[in-house]
Amino acid sequence: MDVLESLFEQHFHAAASRVEPVQGAPGGSGRTIVRLANDNFTAIGISHNVPEENAAFIEFSRHFRRHGLPVPEIYEEDLSHGAYLEEDLGDTTLYGFLGEHRKGADIGPEVVKAYRKVVEILPRFQVEAGKDLNYKVCYPRSSFDRQSIAWDLNYFKYYFLRLAGVSFSEQALEEDFSRLTKFLLSTDRNYFLYRDFQSRNIMLRDGEPYFVDYQGGRKGALQYDVASLLFDAKADLPPELRQSLLDHYLDSLDGFIKVDRAVFLRYYYGYVYIRIVQALGAYGFRGFYERKPHFLQSVPYALKNLRWLLHNVELPIELPTLMNAFTCMVGSEKLQAIASDAEGLTVLVSSFSFHRGPVQDESGNGGGFVFDARSLPNPGREERFKTLTGKDAAVIDYLNRQECVHQFLASVMSLVDASVSNYQSRGFKHLMVSFGCTGGQHRSVYLAEQVARRLSGRPGVKVTLRHREAEKWVR
Repeated sequence: MDVLESLFEQHFHAAASRVEPVQGAPGGSGRTIVRLANDNFTAIGISHNVPEENAAFIEFSRHFRRHGLPVPEIYEEDLSHGAYLEEDLGDTTLYGFLGEHRKGADIGPEVVKAYRKVVEILPRFQVEAGKDLNYKVCYPRSSFDRQSIAWDLNYFKYYFLRLAGVSFSEQALEEDFSRLTKFLLSTDRNYFLYRDFQSRNIMLRDGEPYFVDYQGGRKGALQYDVASLLFDAKADLPPELRQSLLDHYLDSLDGFIKVDRAVFLRYYYGYVYIRIVQALGAYGFRGFYERKPHFLQSVPYALKNLRWLLHNVELPIELPTLMNAFTCMVGSEKLQAIASDAEGLTVLVSSFSFHRGPVQDESGNGGGFVFDARSLPNPGREERFKTLTGKDAAVIDYLNRQECVHQFLASVMSLVDASVSNYQSRGFKHLMVSFGCTGGQHRSVYLAEQVARRLSGRPGVKVTLRHREAEKWVR
């Protein structure tokens, strides 16, 4: 952490007064990702002990920016210590934005607009920036080749199928793997493949998409990344929206290369399958093998995608054993039960007035955190704020200008983040975080809103926000 703080001071010529974990940072990446800030500047610091990934991300970032693509600027680097500093793009991921603007299958028009922008930009990465990219820095492979596919398929076989108890013939499955691999490699693979092009790796700032986490990029087929985005398990996009976005992507791609849509679609669903297989292998490794049950919460969404594919798509090659395994998976009561057991952690974030006492725990777990905000400046003492709450812009602006409020919130988030991670790893289901102030109107409401916002979109966390004095004050 000292290295990142030094990089911050080196770049901005001022010390960071706040260092806090970034909400929703990738849980399985092995990287430490923090936000460093003072009253005037903010940046994201990354510490990672895999030099090849660090070098790939930094070179790719600079290359993409030269092509005018919306990726973070690299401010400073100290690769001898595995650290670098980059532009802060905020906390709003496409996945979080989707969650905030959907009701079941009904997805808001602002989300559709964001997705359309994303698929419009994707060909610029794949074709435009991919032409003169230095593929020598790719890690662990320079292309999505036979070895890459074998890793994904075997990961799926050993960490999902075996650990989930799905029966199969080893030799017959290997024969299907061989046929699928040969098929996938028979299409044009001379484009940049982002590798993890999904909604948690796309940030939204002022309504515009920015892209992160492409350090695993390599050369590959066009179909892979759009399949990754549209069949992103927990995003759970409706089939008709997936088709509309695929059409829009192909329209955009036509502006860069001549696209034979029949040829593209011949291979497309094969890449959909390999991406789902890769994701299931990862869920199995983290959930079954490492015993981190919250990783299994994506399994029912992946099974839902498989069910749709089995009923609506016919591949141009025969894969009888693999398809039989998929059929067993979607009909498995055991997998459905595991998925149910893996439902995420619910965090109840509340505000209250100390005049009425703390919020009572209704989960049976015995409480959680209760933070006393009465030490902070009280907007309620000023006439202009008396009819407002901690959700109103004027009160938010007032509290945002108080350094002690930021320090208080940073300390709170450090404790809450640690507990959330610990609760998830142990399979706990409930955590309470409560904020009290004198009237339950200004400071406590503001803090509860801030914490709920920072936790929302975090994988495996369902946030419930409750202002106990809301009936009177919060509109």
